[in-house]
Amino acid sequence: MVSLVVLPGLDGTGQLFEDFVSALGKDIEVIVVSYPPDKLLDYAELETVARSCLPADKPFFILGESFSGPIAVSIAASSPRGLQGVILCCSFARNPHPELAWLRPFIRLVPIAFIPLSLLAYFLLGRFANERLRTRLGRILATVSSSVLRHRARTALSIDKTGALSRIMVPMLYLRASDDRVIPKSASQLILSLKPDTRVVEFQAPHFLLQTFPSETASVVKAFVSVETKRRNNCAFLVRTYFEAGLKRL
Repeated sequence: MVSLVVLPGLDGTGQLFEDFVSALGKDIEVIVVSYPPDKLLDYAELETVARSCLPADKPFFILGESFSGPIAVSIAASSPRGLQGVILCCSFARNPHPELAWLRPFIRLVPIAFIPLSLLAYFLLGRFANERLRTRLGRILATVSSSVLRHRARTALSIDKTGALSRIMVPMLYLRASDDRVIPKSASQLILSLKPDTRVVEFQAPHFLLQTFPSETASVVKAFVSVETKRRNNCAFLVRTYFEAGLKRL
């Protein structure tokens, strides 16, 4: 059975994937990575956490949501054994808001705990917000240290993994949300410019794409996983057949 390693957004808990994981069904083994909620870790340290969750002896795909996109890109660029494809969801390889880079030193002053949930819902859920998602968002964010959230936001404004994109040798899929108020379209356009064979699927949805359209996104992910798994298996079969035929001629 193929596995899907899912890397979480800024919250780092992985708990917001519940509906998406359920929609994926039982044909894919899902490994949801979670980051320490109380430790100030940079991207390299979080990548170490993610790598510790990769399957050691089976084929797998990796999905990086939002904040975790650079981690998925960095891991894929190193060509770990078993990796068959990369999926980025409403994500980026480089600071998606370069015009805001100057704010980085001041993020530590942002009183995240006092930001109204309605404001967060506006950016993350937009017109697709409902009471269930707002409640879940508030409950999960309350479990993560405010200093950790601020630290992750600061690191996102300085990250640049664009150089790693050219080293990714497996197929890539980008899930884009047309109503995303957090990650601009330019983030996916940059990835496409550096890795033109990336497949892009756009949904009329907010930044919380996997949370608002779990069934629809799961269908696209399952199709991608199925196609690429079959393609790999067919290639392996052809290589094995060719090799065996060569041995017989000898």
